Amino acid sequence: MRIGIIGAGGMGTVHFNNYAHIAGCEVAALCDPSPQAQKLVQGMDVRVYADPGEMLAQEQLDVVDVCTPTFLHKQHVAQALQSGRHVICEKPLALHYADARTLYDLAEQKGVLLLVGQVLQYAPSSRVLKDLVRTKEYGRLLDAQFLRLSACPRWVKNGWLFDREKSGHIPFDLHIHDLDLIISMLGKPDEAACTSAGRPGLSYKEHYRFSYRFGDTTVCAEAAWYNADIPFTATWRACFENAVVIHDGERVTAYQFDAPPRAFDVEEKVKIPTGINLPPTGMFLEELSDFIRIISENPDGLQPRKEEILELVRILESYTADA
Repeated sequence: MRIGIIGAGGMGTVHFNNYAHIAGCEVAALCDPSPQAQKLVQGMDVRVYADPGEMLAQEQLDVVDVCTPTFLHKQHVAQALQSGRHVICEKPLALHYADARTLYDLAEQKGVLLLVGQVLQYAPSSRVLKDLVRTKEYGRLLDAQFLRLSACPRWVKNGWLFDREKSGHIPFDLHIHDLDLIISMLGKPDEAACTSAGRPGLSYKEHYRFSYRFGDTTVCAEAAWYNADIPFTATWRACFENAVVIHDGERVTAYQFDAPPRAFDVEEKVKIPTGINLPPTGMFLEELSDFIRIISENPDGLQPRKEEILELVRILESYTADA
């Protein structure tokens, strides 16, 4: 399967490196006007383009993988879909529900698949939590809390993350990961709300608290770009009827009365260096391998996770509309 990647920044580099580990996949072309693109493919038979339209016109591609900054996703995904290629898009698909809906409609008109890279779905810790919610091994989920906290991302090139129209700020940068997992487990929330805070004079809020209700189940979450050099934090705690299960960022442990703590196996069998501010991981390999499998098999032509992704964008957009 021949892949063309648009974007040679952090995520483009991660995807490029992971495709090398997927049998039957070949990155045939890379589109990015920066010197990073030439550096990435040095010594390889991979053609580099500065313009996505030229790459799409010149190359015989099965899949286009969009890894550009968020505000370019709509344009690049639409270009690739219009050319009749299957598309993988790094999160988020779009910053507006109407745009996301339009892209799915275009994919269906062209008879191709549109897959969105919500990589947390492929984390071993996420799979443990999803299995426990599904099987009710410890009873019904009563409440859950998710934390995703970061230092202010000063490292972002040109500071585009701080422009709401380009990034969607914290809801689309950080909370999107946890909310996607929440929706995939519990469906559409009956209630969704958030509060935010930050220093005066900034174009963005620095800290958000989110709350959701799914019937009798409550979920809360926090996400932040703190004005402090804190370690990145991504944890969760899930309270079931008969146990509390905690992910501390590394381990997943279940606690009960009258039973010793249970440690779940969340060790990744394969770890590939990311080259970005994430340690080596197998999540991206799992994700991209699954996407390639779905595209190859495509048993029914249905868009994978379409309604969940649309609901995700709809809720996140509601948080940024009046920010």
